[in-house]
Amino acid sequence: ADFGGEVERILGMVDGCVLLVDAEEGVMPQTKFVLTKALKMGLRPILCINKVDRAHADPDRVHLETIDLFSAIGATDEQLDFPHIYASGRSGWATLDLNQPSDTLAPLFDLIVSHVPAPKQQANVDKPFQMLNVLIESDPFLGRLLTGRVQSGKALPGTPIKALDRDGKVIEQGRITKVLAFRGLKRQPVDEGAEAGDIVAIAGMAKATVADTLCALELTEPLDAQPIDPPTISMTVSVNDSPLAGREGDKVQSRVIRDRLLKEAEANVAIRITETPGADAFDVAGRGELQLGVLIENMRREGFEVSISRPRVVYQTSENGERMEPIEEVVIDVDDEHTGVVIEKLSARKAELKDMGPSGAGKTRIALACPSRSLIGYQGEFLTDTRGSGVLNRVFSHYEPYKGAIEGRLKGVLVSNSDGDTAAYALWNLEERGVMFVGAGEKTYQGMIIGENSRSDDLDVNPIKGKQLTNVRASGKDEAVRLTPPRIMSLEQAIAYIESDELVEVTPKSIRLRKQVLNPSFRKKRVKED
Repeated sequence: ADFGGEVERILGMVDGCVLLVDAEEGVMPQTKFVLTKALKMGLRPILCINKVDRAHADPDRVHLETIDLFSAIGATDEQLDFPHIYASGRSGWATLDLNQPSDTLAPLFDLIVSHVPAPKQQANVDKPFQMLNVLIESDPFLGRLLTGRVQSGKALPGTPIKALDRDGKVIEQGRITKVLAFRGLKRQPVDEGAEAGDIVAIAGMAKATVADTLCALELTEPLDAQPIDPPTISMTVSVNDSPLAGREGDKVQSRVIRDRLLKEAEANVAIRITETPGADAFDVAGRGELQLGVLIENMRREGFEVSISRPRVVYQTSENGERMEPIEEVVIDVDDEHTGVVIEKLSARKAELKDMGPSGAGKTRIALACPSRSLIGYQGEFLTDTRGSGVLNRVFSHYEPYKGAIEGRLKGVLVSNSDGDTAAYALWNLEERGVMFVGAGEKTYQGMIIGENSRSDDLDVNPIKGKQLTNVRASGKDEAVRLTPPRIMSLEQAIAYIESDELVEVTPKSIRLRKQVLNPSFRKKRVKED
């Protein structure tokens, strides 16, 4: 669901689709999400019940669940009359009847050929050129490339065209300079052009973007485009201003960060970039923590250094002025023994239990409606509570009135009060205070978070203090300092862990946690003012 923008756009280029459902797990939130999009586009899916050779597979139950799902989300009578096939992707076979086994996937391919209409039957080659742009990318030689399926007419190099937005307003006029067709995994220029039904990339336009219609000059009506779901999660991406800034990355200026974020927003319509008044920070809004985490990870690998704030939900205001927050549909498969703690934790986070029942093999399936903000940072806690055996699936559902305050992180952090390299002796003495995030010999600075406090408040500590040497010898040798291995966080875990007054410092080589205000005196002063 984090990448629903791509799902929506790609569906506009296809004539049919295969709905893949697990024969044991059945219908999941993602199944509902993508199926809803496909049915709105008028597609007639083929149901493929996969993994029928699993120990607890129940294809008949899954088939009935899928029929109920089609009905629940408003499928037409024609769409409800869908064919189904059984398969085992790992073993490489598919069959229309479980009593007649097969050893190849040929039955699935034959079903696709017979059920999905040929594209050129739906389009008219003699009509004026029309194409809905669904993907955008930049080429160093050809400039902006707009990809889509030609709905009518022909796309010939040199043909004058224009771009219309969803309201029919002319964005720009230009000329097709290059037509690239997809041939297997390669994209090759076609001088004779492309006809209706072909999926092509067109060069020559400078301003047209996703969901715009490219068409002949005489046309005035745009093609129908799916509305893009709004972002639900946002975070602030700012210049890295820590004492260690600029040591590991080569792209640290706000101008370079701004250009990279705007380039991402141009190609991915699900991401929205807003500049802040200070010009050193940018508000990045997207569909979920995973999508934003992938963007930051890509930037990190490209050599960027940035600071990331805690994710926050994007609120909306209703017609009567009430604040609305995004609600997600959450489906959890968990062992029976862990059901209680999961429901207890999510109920405290304002979740509402919708359904609960057995899902086979000693597991329970729990369906809840939960505010998006309460799920930020919950994944790690969920895996701990279920001993790594739980599976949590979530997808955006709708907006509801604000549900009130939700309790945040229960434990405080250990904050360094000095600059330098951490000492094993100091960390050894600090271990009784909580869990360490750093090991011996690592660089640290004032205001950097080096561990989790065992209590609820934050504590300033000195991690670089070495053992004082004296000229008095002990009768026995000092014990060797043995440190507990530190807790190393991934980027997603770090972003989910921090609170609103903290940041994640991301560089090509390191991920560090820090306070927004590094100086402890200034930090205490800000707390008093708040």
